[in-house]
Amino acid sequence: MLRNRLEERFEDFKKAFKRLKESTEIKLENDIIIDGVIQRFEFTFEQSWKLMKLYLEYEGIEEAKSPRSTIREAFKYGIIEDGDDWISMMIDRNKTSHVYDEETAVEIYNSIKSNHVNLLEKLLNKMDDLL
Repeated sequence: MLRNRLEERFEDFKKAFKRLKESTEIKLENDIIIDGVIQRFEFTFEQSWKLMKLYLEYEGIEEAKSPRSTIREAFKYGIIEDGDDWISMMIDRNKTSHVYDEETAVEIYNSIKSNHVNLLEKLLNKMDDLL
């Protein structure tokens, strides 16, 4: 049962990641693209930490409850390699709920393109190996 949920969550994450990665490859012509990339990032990040949480539960590790504790445990157990970068990504995700100015939106967009997509792709590859 838990294994099925884990596999379903992984498929959802893969789909979300694919859509996010595609969106970061679109030529930046206007603010609507930034908004769309940020929205896809929000969804993909949510999928990623919930996938890690479920995998940790599957492995019998119950300490992961929130995004921060899940990232900490995923780093501890070698699911992710870049714990500090994941915390930075989580902080950016939290900022997206409160982005009111264009400058912050552009900063987050640039971080998504330059760093966050790579971290998410590493997780996708790691989970592909594990499952």
